[in-house]
Amino acid sequence: MGDFIRVRDQYYILATSSLADNRTQVLKNDDTFAVFDRLGDLAPIGPGHHGIYRQETRFLSKSILKVEGERPLLLSSSVEENNLRLAANLTNPDIYAQGSVVIPRGTLHISRSKFLWKGVCYERIRVTSYSLSPVNAVLSLEFDADFADVFEVRGIKRGRKGRRESRVAGENGVVFSYQGLDGVTRISELECSHKPQHLSVREMQFDFQLQPKGEENIFLTLSCHIGSDEGALRSFDVAYSAAADRLKKNEQEGCEIDTDNAAFNDWLNRSSSDLRMLLSETPTGPYPSAGVPWFSTEFGRDGIITALETLWFDPAIAKGVLAFLAANQAREADPEADAEPGKILHEARSGEMAALKEIPFAKYYGSVDSTPLFAMLAAAYYESTGDRDFIEKIWPNIRLAVEWIDCYGDKDGDGFVEYASQSAAGLKQQGWKDSGDSIFHSGGALAEPPIALCEVQGYVYAAKRGAANIAAGLGEAGLAARLRNEAQLLKRNFEEAFWCEELGSYALALDGQKKPCAVRASNAGHSLFAGIATAEHARPVVETLFGSDLFCGWGIRTLGTQESRYNPMSYHNGSIWPHDNALIASGLARYGFSDGAGKLLLALFDAAFFFDLHRLPELFCGFARRPGEGPVDYPVACSPQAWSAAAVFMLLGACLNISIKGSPAEVRFTHALLPPPISQVRIKNLRVGSTLADLELNRVRGDVSLTVLRKEGDLTIVSSK
Repeated sequence: MGDFIRVRDQYYILATSSLADNRTQVLKNDDTFAVFDRLGDLAPIGPGHHGIYRQETRFLSKSILKVEGERPLLLSSSVEENNLRLAANLTNPDIYAQGSVVIPRGTLHISRSKFLWKGVCYERIRVTSYSLSPVNAVLSLEFDADFADVFEVRGIKRGRKGRRESRVAGENGVVFSYQGLDGVTRISELECSHKPQHLSVREMQFDFQLQPKGEENIFLTLSCHIGSDEGALRSFDVAYSAAADRLKKNEQEGCEIDTDNAAFNDWLNRSSSDLRMLLSETPTGPYPSAGVPWFSTEFGRDGIITALETLWFDPAIAKGVLAFLAANQAREADPEADAEPGKILHEARSGEMAALKEIPFAKYYGSVDSTPLFAMLAAAYYESTGDRDFIEKIWPNIRLAVEWIDCYGDKDGDGFVEYASQSAAGLKQQGWKDSGDSIFHSGGALAEPPIALCEVQGYVYAAKRGAANIAAGLGEAGLAARLRNEAQLLKRNFEEAFWCEELGSYALALDGQKKPCAVRASNAGHSLFAGIATAEHARPVVETLFGSDLFCGWGIRTLGTQESRYNPMSYHNGSIWPHDNALIASGLARYGFSDGAGKLLLALFDAAFFFDLHRLPELFCGFARRPGEGPVDYPVACSPQAWSAAAVFMLLGACLNISIKGSPAEVRFTHALLPPPISQVRIKNLRVGSTLADLELNRVRGDVSLTVLRKEGDLTIVSSK
């Protein structure tokens, strides 16, 4: 969520090192994540973003392994498919003494294995000699801890910082401590299983004498302590077993999807693993962190859309998102946080700079769409699970969200929800396209607030219809009728104000003077997703979305090529976002354009093949697809990123046109489509309320057949043509 020049506002400054040029390996466990280079090192390059982080603070900023003073050579580097462990295989370069090679290149094999568990980074370094004679070698580890806030890592310069200290602890450890200006003490404790021959606050050295085929193992732990949190340090094997057991339990309990296409399965498996990794436990349940490295925290919009994308596949994510956002809903007005009663959180930050209000995002509410999306998700969750007890619990929060729409969201009483930042330090643009130059008129002039976005009106329409359904289910018939009438009126007004015949699409937005921003953008596709588009205008919208200026072969661009601010390398003005395409695909299926949903599924499937680990990043550049070439990386996109990882499930769900109802329990496929090269999909452990099913869908002569392999409980399963 950032540009390599400038994105959003002064608080979103990116590190200068490029993820496209410097491949990284990422690990995450709950509130701790790490970004290594492929050797398993934390190697500062420029400002650098490598590090081990916990709760918005970098606890280790440097960790470089050397053999006889030289960095090893890379043989291979990979993160396990389940994202649990990083394995790097290294070897020594030629080691010289007095002008002669004393240890030839490739003599030593250095195996590094690292994982995170409960605030601790565990590492095993195994050194094996393949020399025919004994080898003496010095292995060293250089390290440092800067305790930088994640916003410092991204470029913000601070006038003052807390007190940092370091000391040697015993014979085999080093402790770094930081007394923050927020009054919180943060400690990095580095411990080694071996007593080093040399130990300082900057380096450990080990003198090895290795016999032929001999090996030595070193175990290292980096414990990240916050305040009085001491944590529980375990051995490498015990900690790994605990982490693996929890992961296995989660995998066994979840829904599984498998196809007859191995490459597509790679994409599915990677996406599933990334989602599990990005989920963090909160006091209210699991919540998907938005993305690593810059957004490893709770974002309202990101969490909701991720939950919508995965609702049919894993409704537990939606429940965790709804519970967290309900607990953190704004209760009073706070202009500096862009907060108003009933408004849903945009972003939560827990670092030192947030605590000191050096940034406004400790709890920040500057998004116009999170609130209607919250009500929209709640209604979708209720319909698909029938979880009445939970919905009754958060019903006051849903009502508050709907009240915010009318009392605060509609700033001028015209029936549309607009935004204008109240906070001087807040976001200028408060929709999902929140870079400063993303909302503009056809000539390029930026729209002046208050701004009513196209997609937000759709979300409000769906939110009111969904809240009406909940109200009816809870016995509040009068409220249900009022909300339905309001939604219908909004739909009529939306058509009159936003439809642009010359575009064959809806306007991107209305500015403060109610003048349409008549530009072709992907936002109009969200009107299909939300159901606010009329049947009459759905077809021209689809034709516009798949025109050559928006559809590039890898997906639908955020902005058409003919628009004044189009730039395929920009953050929001011509790039491709997987989640954006997934929402559009869902809308295409809603209006009966399943072929279009299949086209988007295949486009992003092809794109995923070119990215490392088959992992779709947050976004990529919108250059046209050319024979023999892959998509172009966006240099600083988050990867992994939650709503990109979740996109494949909504795309597949759109092709299958699957709908799930929780009470009474029903799974329905309507005009299901399996685009080549996928001819079979197997769904295992699909849970609907207390029921369970295993299903198989096969493409036969252009049609799709359904076979029920297992069914537990009173569940109706229907496939209609």
